[in-house]
Amino acid sequence: MKKVTILLAMIMVALLPALAEDKAPVANFTKTSHDFGSIPEEDGAVTCTFPVVNDGDAPLVIISASAQCGCTRPSFPQKPIAPGKSGEIKVTYNPQGRPGEFIKEVKVKTNDKKHRTVKLKISGVVLPYRR
Repeated sequence: MKKVTILLAMIMVALLPALAEDKAPVANFTKTSHDFGSIPEEDGAVTCTFPVVNDGDAPLVIISASAQCGCTRPSFPQKPIAPGKSGEIKVTYNPQGRPGEFIKEVKVKTNDKKHRTVKLKISGVVLPYRR
């Protein structure tokens, strides 16, 4: 009987790590698109922010943020975002020499297993220089 009790106790101890939930970050972007509306080309670059909250219980790491072309420049937190805290992805668009409608995408890579890549979109209309 003692051997059975000891064996059951050993099995339970061995299974505890498997039953425990892994701590993980959760990237919660409160918005994933931004419309600049009409922007005059002569006003120069415009910037918007995309807030992200770590709703998980482990640090959230923004691994990278990349744009399709040189006219769109993302920046992101270089340090991990603690659980319950927030950060932001800033996206700057340069309208110089690009009159007309635009739609650009920024891909954000994180260590969130369910949201490894998040796509952020910016759009608007560049009004050409008035001569």
